[in-house]
Amino acid sequence: MATERAQERRQFGHRARLVLTPAQIRLMDGQAHAARTMWNCLHDWWTMLPKGKRSLAAADAAIRQARKEIDWLGVLPAQAGQAVLKTYFQAWKNCWDGRVEAPNFKARLRTVMSVDIPQGRDLNIARVHRRWGMVNIPKVGRVRFRWTKGLPVGKQADSENRITGARLVKDALGWHIAFRVQTRQARPEPHTGPEIGIDAGVNLPLGLSDGNHQDHGRPPRLPDGKADRDKWLNPREKAKLLGLERRAAQRKQHRGRGEKTSRRLQHTYDQIKQLRAKATRRAVDWQHQTTTHLARTYGTLVVEQLTITNMIKSAKGTIEEPGKNVAQKSGLNRSISQEAWGRTVTMLTYKTGRYGGTLHKVPAPNTSLRCSACGLTTAGSREDQATFVCKNPDCGWSGNADWNAARNILHLYRIGLVAIPAAGRAVVRGVKPATAR
Repeated sequence: MATERAQERRQFGHRARLVLTPAQIRLMDGQAHAARTMWNCLHDWWTMLPKGKRSLAAADAAIRQARKEIDWLGVLPAQAGQAVLKTYFQAWKNCWDGRVEAPNFKARLRTVMSVDIPQGRDLNIARVHRRWGMVNIPKVGRVRFRWTKGLPVGKQADSENRITGARLVKDALGWHIAFRVQTRQARPEPHTGPEIGIDAGVNLPLGLSDGNHQDHGRPPRLPDGKADRDKWLNPREKAKLLGLERRAAQRKQHRGRGEKTSRRLQHTYDQIKQLRAKATRRAVDWQHQTTTHLARTYGTLVVEQLTITNMIKSAKGTIEEPGKNVAQKSGLNRSISQEAWGRTVTMLTYKTGRYGGTLHKVPAPNTSLRCSACGLTTAGSREDQATFVCKNPDCGWSGNADWNAARNILHLYRIGLVAIPAAGRAVVRGVKPATAR
């Protein structure tokens, strides 16, 4: 019984890159378009029927009939079609609970192409090389994928350690597969590491209260003060991106209003998306490595409770009351969005649970304006964006502004001023998204 109590069930995801032939790419694209179309047909069917005739059984019968009558809907496996139905009904449940808005039509160009494989036994995963594995995709065949993490397959798989399903997702860099893994592992011992306050910033990505700041070595601002949108690209890639953007602008001039985008222009857009996706992948990789280091080193991590959506709202205003410093606010919004503070907190949440630590949130107001030495908020102390100089005559402390904010964040936790989480949004320890590591 003691051993059973020391064990806990964990569910996490692992994303891997697929290597497909041109024929397999066409098959998977066809399945993704069929899944999107099935969602749209189901949405139309749902909204047109009276409320009394809407039911899960009726929707299931309609989907089965549609797959028989429409040939190109038949390319989607039956289990994937059932997954679309379950996802659609879950979207309505989330809407009724007040968590999200009502489900809507999925456009072709703005929707992420994806196909769900709900049953893990259909995958038949096997490791064939130190760096490669093979997976079976319904109605596509055997496909190679990049093996970067140990998966419970073969003799290692049992009722407690197994792959329960997967999801195929396409981005600008190609098709990927996200495995849903269920394991039972020993519950981590409580982390005995030190306490740390973390301030998320723009000039300094993560400022720590002990001075061991985490910087990705890329300036968030150009010499002229403008935000660097492509800081994760090297000079050669930046030059290529600039040329592609100029080419796209030139070709767009020859397109009339309402005309369809030409293949050349669409190809240029695809190349731009690939470079943008490469930059995003590098940023996420830095976040993973940094958050893992923090979760392993510190036992208690304290961050601010930020409402990022309110922080990046536009400052344009209205015609009657136009905004001020619109260009500067737009650059700041882009810098905040690029740093992805919310994603950093999400990673810290499940990684601290994995290593036995804890994550706490404290109120954010005045953490960057209050002096961490004397505890007073004096006007003019934050005149410089990067440096904090206390204007209190009895103090006069000066230092890095992000370091000062991180010390204030840790102090709020130590005096017991912890932010109350939103109702109905409890954090589950050890559960992470499919893009996690």
